[in-house]
Amino acid sequence: MRILLAVALCTLAFGAGAQVYRWTDDQGRVNITGTPPPPSAKDVKKLEGGTSYSQPAAAAESASSAQQPFALQQAQSKYPVTLYTVPNCEGCNAARTLLNARGIPFKEVSLTEAGQMDEFKKTVGGNTVPAMIVGSTVQKGFEDSAYHSLLDAAGYPATGALPPRNQTQPAAAAPNLPEVKPAAAAEPEKASGPYAPGGDSPPPKPKKKK
Repeated sequence: MRILLAVALCTLAFGAGAQVYRWTDDQGRVNITGTPPPPSAKDVKKLEGGTSYSQPAAAAESASSAQQPFALQQAQSKYPVTLYTVPNCEGCNAARTLLNARGIPFKEVSLTEAGQMDEFKKTVGGNTVPAMIVGSTVQKGFEDSAYHSLLDAAGYPATGALPPRNQTQPAAAAPNLPEVKPAAAAEPEKASGPYAPGGDSPPPKPKKKK
């Protein structure tokens, strides 16, 4: 009995003294681990006292995930949504409003620094905002039906199936990005990707001469 008690006390002591890390991955998901995060991790925070911090946080995230519909969990896992915007952009505001109204969880990246442009253009393949990425599919500009088609194809629940969200634009200073080109809401660029809506249809085959 004394041996078992000693082992239990040692286990608790190790858990309480272990270093716990809270960090955000490239897809905007918050992770809590007992090992150092990868070099690409963002917003890394060290939490002292592993038992007292990590268990409640992990339980809270599990409870939050359990409350989400299975279809949403599946779509979010396979095809996470990222929205690139700039402040004072009509199309960006419309894109954010659509995602919130449909109840889609998304990560928003507000382009306000010149240093963000290289990564943005490499990821999106241009300098047009707003730009929504669903999984690996990019939709440049904003057009209501194109956004809904892309989300439908990724398996996200239909409009009305989820409660609306109220995610707001990230707080940031006014951008100084002459390279960014806000797209007109009525003239979006076509999406590119494995299930891009509105893509070009193959050219018709030439008719055989009789």
